[in-house]
Amino acid sequence: SRLVGLKKLLLNVSRAVIRDVLVTFSPTEGPSMLNTTEKGKAGKIFLPKEIFRSLSGRIVHVVVTVLNIQQLGMFKEVNQAGQVLDNTVVGITVGNTSISGLRDPVQLTFTHSQLPHGVTPQCVFWDPSKGQAGGWHSSGCVTQPGDKKTVCSCDHLTFFTLLLNPALDGSTAQALMAVATAGCGVAMAFSIFTIAFCIFIRCRFRFEETVRINLGLHVNLVGSLFLLNLAFMLNSGLSGRIQPWTCKVLGGLTHYCLLCCFTWTALEGCQLYLLFVKVLGVYIHHYLAKLCLLGWGLPVLVVGVAGVIGSYGEYSIHTTDRQVIARLCWITSKHFLLHYITNCGYFSLIFLFNMALFGVVTQKSCSLQGTGVVQGGRKPWKVALVAAGLFCLLGATWALAFFTHDTSSAPVLYLFTVLNSLQGIFIFIWLVILYYPKTKETTGSLSHIIRYDKNTTVSQ
Repeated sequence: SRLVGLKKLLLNVSRAVIRDVLVTFSPTEGPSMLNTTEKGKAGKIFLPKEIFRSLSGRIVHVVVTVLNIQQLGMFKEVNQAGQVLDNTVVGITVGNTSISGLRDPVQLTFTHSQLPHGVTPQCVFWDPSKGQAGGWHSSGCVTQPGDKKTVCSCDHLTFFTLLLNPALDGSTAQALMAVATAGCGVAMAFSIFTIAFCIFIRCRFRFEETVRINLGLHVNLVGSLFLLNLAFMLNSGLSGRIQPWTCKVLGGLTHYCLLCCFTWTALEGCQLYLLFVKVLGVYIHHYLAKLCLLGWGLPVLVVGVAGVIGSYGEYSIHTTDRQVIARLCWITSKHFLLHYITNCGYFSLIFLFNMALFGVVTQKSCSLQGTGVVQGGRKPWKVALVAAGLFCLLGATWALAFFTHDTSSAPVLYLFTVLNSLQGIFIFIWLVILYYPKTKETTGSLSHIIRYDKNTTVSQ
């Protein structure tokens, strides 16, 4: 058998014997009755009398199962961030009855060596209904961490384990929250400056229709960034002190603003495709109005469906010692699969598309610079600025989120927080340098490419 340390402990519990039950277990030796000479190297299970009171008058079997899931290949959660302690799962059943809602909880003591820095123990049980293939859940379990042991107190019986999750230390977490809050304030200020600047130059100068559409796109993208930063500041400031229904609304609003930001980033990429790849005249009636309907309307459908299934609520961020450093109104842990689909999956498609366009535009711009098609002889620093601004405009800084899956990667978290906080500043400086003052050589925000060989290429 591939079961390591699997033993069945059969205890006859009758009407005359209603008492607490103490059992020890270890990954290598399985379960056994508590030994008074035990030196503490094995884990312990405490079953309260409450379990057996309702079963008095019957003979039932108490079965304790110790499994090595590494050899079995069982209990594997999709996108699991934590590691199961010693690959050990402990299952407890009493008779054939499902037991839950205990007032006097079951206690499991997991023994272990000193845990490494940046790891948080969490008592969890296997929930077959979580996601598509099941997953670990902590509802009904309380974790009491210690240096050499962790006690799990749970109000039901099932398969339990101790999950070691990567976590932030307190000082790093507080510093990141301070940087993020300050960055959001600065980003909101520069978003306002950028919107005002775009409106000013659109009214002050006569641009061709393509450039006016591009300015409209920039205003909507920066507007979505402003709303996202505002939602985050409201979230971090109000969550934990508001009613549950208000938290659900705020969580949905934050999710909506994030999806709007991603969608407008995708629309910026689509506009580049029309301008640089499909360069022949493309006219769409009320083009900007239709983009606005898509950019602000599509996220409404996603958030509406998520709200109907109750996906929003309070989400807590913990430190290594299980202290709560932030309570956010966001997608709850129970529905976190929605986060991977609507946020990670959605942005992945946008990122791949936009980066492919970035490569095409950069290559085409460099080739035209070399052949002398571009008028005005742009300086290398300005070309570099154009590339950096385009890189930021297409949302490349959000890609750092893929490297923050392990929350102990503090340097990447700092970089992600700072760059996304400064995204509004980058876009503002980029637009000011490229759009103002208006000259004969500057009619767009990337480069001006004149008519050449009967083909017209317009740049954004």
